[in-house]
Amino acid sequence: MTETHVEAQSVYPPAPEFAANANATEALYEQAEADRLAFWAEQANRLAWDTPFTDVLDWSDAPFAKWFVGGKLNVAYNCVDRHVEAGNGDRVAIHWVGEPVDDARSITYAELKDEVCRAANTLADLGLRSGDRVAIYMPMVPEAIIAMLACARLGAMHSVVFAGFSASALKARIEDAQAKLVITSDGQYRRGAAVSLKEGVDEAIAGLGDDSPVEHVLVVRRTGIDTPWTDGRDKWWDETVPNASTEHTPEAFDSEHPLFLLYTSGTTGKPKGIMHTSGGYLTQSSYTHHNVFDIKPETDVYWCTADIGWVTGHTYIVYGPLSNGVTQVVYEGTPASPNEHRHFEIIEKYGVSIYYTAPTLVRTFMKWGRQIPAEHDLSSLRLLGSVGEPINPEAWRWYRMAFGADKTPIVDTWWQTETGAIMISPLPGVTECKPGSAMRPLPGISAKIVDDDGNELAPQPDHGEHVTGYLVLDKPWPSMLRGIWGDDERFKETYWSRFAEQGWYFAGDGARYGTDGEIWVLGRIDDVMNISGHRISTAEVESALVGHSGVAEAAVVGATDEHTGQAICAFVILKSSAHGGEKNMVDELRAEVAREISPIAKPREIHVVPELPKTRSGKIMRRLLRDVAEGRELGDTSTLVDPSVFEAIRASK
Repeated sequence: MTETHVEAQSVYPPAPEFAANANATEALYEQAEADRLAFWAEQANRLAWDTPFTDVLDWSDAPFAKWFVGGKLNVAYNCVDRHVEAGNGDRVAIHWVGEPVDDARSITYAELKDEVCRAANTLADLGLRSGDRVAIYMPMVPEAIIAMLACARLGAMHSVVFAGFSASALKARIEDAQAKLVITSDGQYRRGAAVSLKEGVDEAIAGLGDDSPVEHVLVVRRTGIDTPWTDGRDKWWDETVPNASTEHTPEAFDSEHPLFLLYTSGTTGKPKGIMHTSGGYLTQSSYTHHNVFDIKPETDVYWCTADIGWVTGHTYIVYGPLSNGVTQVVYEGTPASPNEHRHFEIIEKYGVSIYYTAPTLVRTFMKWGRQIPAEHDLSSLRLLGSVGEPINPEAWRWYRMAFGADKTPIVDTWWQTETGAIMISPLPGVTECKPGSAMRPLPGISAKIVDDDGNELAPQPDHGEHVTGYLVLDKPWPSMLRGIWGDDERFKETYWSRFAEQGWYFAGDGARYGTDGEIWVLGRIDDVMNISGHRISTAEVESALVGHSGVAEAAVVGATDEHTGQAICAFVILKSSAHGGEKNMVDELRAEVAREISPIAKPREIHVVPELPKTRSGKIMRRLLRDVAEGRELGDTSTLVDPSVFEAIRASK
């Protein structure tokens, strides 16, 4: 991300009236700096604990952390019951808006508590016990959130699989987690059409054969489309859950009891099951949601536009907002369904005051033009947020102008599936923001930018060259991942080996310091691409491409894209036996990737090439392919077996 000198001087301080009423002040940094562990203890005590913790942190078995040692709590109780007990049962928890126009319902905290209890009792009747795993493969309907909370209530781990993923992606995740229950819906609405989900579940389970761990499939009736059925195994949600009791006593679990698995793309083809536990994850989710978004539960209407299939949906739709007792909007559909006014109509109708979305969507709105937001009353908005990838300064400014009338603060948040919650972000009542920068680590969080040898880089003077380094987290944090499911060695190798000597977590992102010491995150430096905020590994896409009978070899890179942040560019060598012509083959391959992984992973470009650039050891030089994809001058080609291969690659473009 390049930033001109003029842009770097463009600073947006908080409005005095916002700062005067902000949840977080400069004192929060001072408090965390004075005694970090005491600070985290205070944040943990915002929650309700059945058994108080005795130690804040045990880091003796690094990199495996234990936070709030000895403490016991129930996550679902903290997100639902305690608000009802505090007299806020009539407050709306979720304004749910379906994709079909006029399909909406509002659910109070009291109603949500009843639904979660009924679902927990139903899951228990189906044999679900503490420690079991449940795959949730659903659109953005209230039952998806209820199912997550019911699992948390029982101490079972949920593994939410994005409903846009294919049957084979679902199968891999069910198999790895050994999920004994799948919760899904008959189908989902996508741009006005009802599409089956249950068929994908059946295909995934059938693919597991006799070794399938799945005992039951619980199906929400969403679209009414014809649904394949297996008697005995399959159950309708609406024929079971409503019959269950609303009485359910939540059990308190150890702070380190596993809460969920969430699979993220790895640099090898097999997805990684990121494991998060209860006490630390909920503490940081709740703390960051309260302070970064300046939540006022009595008056705010909050809307995070993510999907629960991603970590943003876990932390900032389910656990953060509900633990803070706020009213939120949950929207099922796409931003252009039935037309481009949909998001603005929802903001206007529900009086949304806090809106948290991805830069990809902001750039889409920019493409549609200022006229669309200008036709709506967006005056209820008082805070905007950005998540998923670094936001470019131009989109940042447009967002503030078009949505926020050039008044609202923007919190540009950096974090990952693995970190569990926001790590670097402005505090809206404190920070003087520079468009495009996530600014500084939150109170209680420690991050550095270092060189290859682990030496910390220094902020650069105004006219100095920008020095890019590695973004590392040098101290443990409560919501950190506790491992990769079933693979401790992969966990250590993936996240802790690069700076093993120092004991630092390496995030996989490059970053630099700005002139005032603020952090500019520059995106992935490994082989995981960030497509519209969705992490897709090059290896997964390459694997899907070479799975086609006509492909001999494939290399995939992420190239800069003004709409999606990064786009997938593939270079393939066809087998001599491949037939159907190059154009047909390219179309076939794009369809194959969509089928194997997800439509999100469809390459923007597929180039048929005679050779791939390789080192003498046989390693494909993706860095040079990235140069080709982005039209840059080639970097050092001296390590290649045959540098002339690029003439052939360029000719194919």
